[in-house]
Amino acid sequence: MPPAVLLYAIPAFVILVVAEWVYSHKEQKQLYEIKDAFSSMALGIGNVLSGFVSKALVFGCATLIYQYRLFTLESSLWWVWVLAFFADDISYYWFHRSSHHVRFFWASHVVHHSSQHYNLAAALRQTWTGNFTGSFIFWMWMPLVGFHPLMVMLMQQFSLIYQFWIHTETINKMPHWFEFILNTPSHHRVHHATDLKYLDKNHGGILIIWDRLFGSFQPEEEKPTYGLTKNVNSFHPVKVAFHEWENLAKDIARGRSLSNAFKYLVNPPGWSHDGSSKTTNQIRNELPAVSIFNKKETRKMHHEKNEVV
Repeated sequence: MPPAVLLYAIPAFVILVVAEWVYSHKEQKQLYEIKDAFSSMALGIGNVLSGFVSKALVFGCATLIYQYRLFTLESSLWWVWVLAFFADDISYYWFHRSSHHVRFFWASHVVHHSSQHYNLAAALRQTWTGNFTGSFIFWMWMPLVGFHPLMVMLMQQFSLIYQFWIHTETINKMPHWFEFILNTPSHHRVHHATDLKYLDKNHGGILIIWDRLFGSFQPEEEKPTYGLTKNVNSFHPVKVAFHEWENLAKDIARGRSLSNAFKYLVNPPGWSHDGSSKTTNQIRNELPAVSIFNKKETRKMHHEKNEVV
């Protein structure tokens, strides 16, 4: 197993959360709600605990695949680490984008979007089921082409550490060159928003260039509205962790056919066999183009669909 770099960062995460809460309280910015923050931390602890098992599973799969590698990329070479950085980051982009467009993956990822507050505590709000349900497959091409499994999992940890600081409203904009290349609080606030123009945008991990290249980039303009288009309305970590799996099971049951069951698994969140709920793209296609940028219209539409961000 790789060194647990992420675990060593946890004390710093907690200190920064407390510092942001103190700043928020002092400036009366209302960035935090105590129950919500404790829910986020409980979900983070659950993620760490489940990770002791799930990461062993991932490491085992990566090690098995590495035995059949096409090349051997030596970790002693500096340029191999550079390649690994870009390989990990584009893998994360496609995992993250798929987690918003494939409901089976969304059922795990939705946990991270379930807070209606945007703060450093929300960064700790992580899934308990992601690796167990196959999210790691987006990285398995890396050991196949010759990256050692230790390198792959180290890069994943570094990416998550970087992404912690972008979950804040206390930083407005970074310098222009930084905003163009790297993921920032401004870009990621868009990603956590429920406003229609912001839905399913800015999936990058460390780099934002993938969103610019693949057409999923959206700059921050109006102040975002955070949470889900249909909020959980619970602070109980178990409810938050599993609510979408429960919803998915109910939808599959009411679909009454194997074909519909499969579609509920692989189609975007909001898809329904009877049209009772709609996906983001379906709503966008039904609205006049100008309405997509009308915030009042966007919020009205939230009540007419059963999709989450």
